[in-house]
Amino acid sequence: MESSRIISLGEVLKQPLATESEKAMKKILLPAVCLLLILSVLGPPPRVAADDDILINDFEAADYGEWTVEGEAFGRAPAKGTLSGQMHVSGFEGERLVNSFLGGDKPTGKLTSPEFTIQRDCIKFLIGGGGHKGKTCINLLIDGKVVLSATGPNLQPGGSEFLNWENWDVKQYKGKTAVLQVVDAASGGWGHINVDQIAQTDTPAKKKPAPEVAGAPTGETFERTFTPAKKYLLFPVNDKGPKARVILKPEVGEELQFNMGMGDKENVDFWGHVALAPYGGKPISLTVTGATQEGFDSILQADTVPYVPNLYDEPLRPQFHFSQKVGWNNDPNGMCYANGEYHLFFQHNPFGWKWGNMTWGHAVSKDMVHWTQLENALLFDKLGTMFSGTGAVDKANTAGFKTGDKDVIVLAYTYAGRFGYPPCPYTQAIAYSNDNGRTFVKYQGNPTLPNISGGSDRDPKILWHEPTKKWVMVLYLANGKRFGFLTSDDLKDWEQVSEMGGFHECPELFELPVDGDEKNTRWVIFGADAQYFIGNFDGREFRPDHEKKHRVHYGQYYASQTFNQTPDGRRIQIGWARIPMPGMPFNQTFSVPTNLTLRTTEEGIRMFAAPIKELEQLRKPNPKTVVNTELTAEAPAVTFEVADQLFDILVTVKQGTAAKAMLRFGENVATYDFNAQKLDELPLKMKDGKVTFRVLVDRPMYELIGSGGVCFKTSARRDMGQPIGAISLTSEGGSLIVESLDVYEMKSIWKGR
Repeated sequence: MESSRIISLGEVLKQPLATESEKAMKKILLPAVCLLLILSVLGPPPRVAADDDILINDFEAADYGEWTVEGEAFGRAPAKGTLSGQMHVSGFEGERLVNSFLGGDKPTGKLTSPEFTIQRDCIKFLIGGGGHKGKTCINLLIDGKVVLSATGPNLQPGGSEFLNWENWDVKQYKGKTAVLQVVDAASGGWGHINVDQIAQTDTPAKKKPAPEVAGAPTGETFERTFTPAKKYLLFPVNDKGPKARVILKPEVGEELQFNMGMGDKENVDFWGHVALAPYGGKPISLTVTGATQEGFDSILQADTVPYVPNLYDEPLRPQFHFSQKVGWNNDPNGMCYANGEYHLFFQHNPFGWKWGNMTWGHAVSKDMVHWTQLENALLFDKLGTMFSGTGAVDKANTAGFKTGDKDVIVLAYTYAGRFGYPPCPYTQAIAYSNDNGRTFVKYQGNPTLPNISGGSDRDPKILWHEPTKKWVMVLYLANGKRFGFLTSDDLKDWEQVSEMGGFHECPELFELPVDGDEKNTRWVIFGADAQYFIGNFDGREFRPDHEKKHRVHYGQYYASQTFNQTPDGRRIQIGWARIPMPGMPFNQTFSVPTNLTLRTTEEGIRMFAAPIKELEQLRKPNPKTVVNTELTAEAPAVTFEVADQLFDILVTVKQGTAAKAMLRFGENVATYDFNAQKLDELPLKMKDGKVTFRVLVDRPMYELIGSGGVCFKTSARRDMGQPIGAISLTSEGGSLIVESLDVYEMKSIWKGR
């Protein structure tokens, strides 16, 4: 075998060239040789600097790649910004991000990265969303243990979907193998997490200034000055249109600033409006930033507000639950009875389908079933937007606001100062009406109560406490998640007298007789989730009778409130039904009114929530009925074919050998488990071997009530407004006796109006 030797590149280039291919090769090699000679003098090229970022994931791909997805919250791919029903998401980079609001706050899940080696001093990322420790977070795991964790900033309504930079110091972990997990294990308010642009770096990222108003638009600015000549200034709302910032500066009256999706005459979901009467016919400066010329030119004056031709008959419009004409709603507010009318105020966005621009909408009723929506009662101003609160009749005129012969209505509300201009602390304020709620005047001395906790104090509940002859306010103190109790002689000057922990926002406090005995009463207190304590209240301090809270309400039910000063003494409650209405000009709705009572049970005194009797006037005559019928394996069901969408269904069944009784209505089913003694997930014990329950079925929703109000559940219909088709009661796993099944068709509260 011929021996070999190493030949230098220089020797090769000195060889005589015999062929054209060899000549071509020399032309290629000669520049390479020159480069190598230069490098031999200058040394190797500088390596990439150690502080250059190593991207872990920017989530710009069409899927999550090698990241593992669990649950439903994160979907199967990064989100393209804001999801359905979500406030405007900003601060992320590129077109996509991790956003677990898919399907709202209820779904949960986990997103796990592949393993990687820590090679830099820091891991930086953008984060927003919920602030629930360990539940809405991103975690760094080493050897399977969480060593670092970060959450979003939000724990209460009014927060921002703005993502900001977060940095982890990981110098001590350099060289180790790690994993990242993005976690959504929360299902309540702010039960989601937003993450983007994760990278290793030696240069920590600097915090970005949060926008003064979440999602505040930028872009071209349009201006004009006009003099009011008609009743309303109309704005073409289109949630998919350009995000615009609107500023109205009048010579007389309050300045207004708000954000909206701006459409134009050809592209409008609905028309938002501002009433012009408060501006006294004086000139108003209008400035809009972020709109198009067509959108700005579409803002016009009119004497009427145009609505869609089928108002109150849209496919998802509730037909016996109150809902606002257009825009968003959340909490019921200010509920009181005054001068022959029930007044229902509500958190409302008159300029968008999503949460924002918090205003108090207003509706009145004679029977709490048929409602008439009035002009918005409280519009935001420089001190902030109008967060939740309550209303009461000042019968003794303690505040001195009364000027006519009608009792004065006083509203106590929160200024969400974060949305003021400029931003300021959250404070409490009052407004009053001497014309039965048709117009309200904000008290000139507002705010009546400064911020007292350092957090977003909010949602004042006011009531007259007769034994002490004082007004009482229960206020959510966000810095510590507690309720503060305050007293006042005149609704203007308040003194804090006690506190109580264990609650989150929207306080409610009232007194009820036990088993109808007016000489034996208890007080009830609860927060937004409607879980309650029963106890005693002396006008200054609440003392509960038990250690753990009780519960009546379940499902998509939140932030309920009760009417103050009802004429018959009943305590009537309405809750926010958190049910999205996709494709409609309105979004969300309310529960039916329920009558709250205290009754003695085997477990002690408990609160019951039963639909008010006034709803029965909506029942059409001649219900479909079954009585004393046995369901067996051979004949396991009784079925009614139906054509409508609105029903009141009453069921009483007695267990035989069956494991379950199942009531099906369209695509939905309500199940009573005889062994677990549960109606769906609601605890409901049998009595004398039988159980009674009721289902109120409306176009987009239904409510399930067990045994006259032992438990109450608010849910969306899966068929979302489609005809029911059939209603059936089925025995599963054996026999049962149908003592009674009554199916009433229900009338609409809107038809013929």
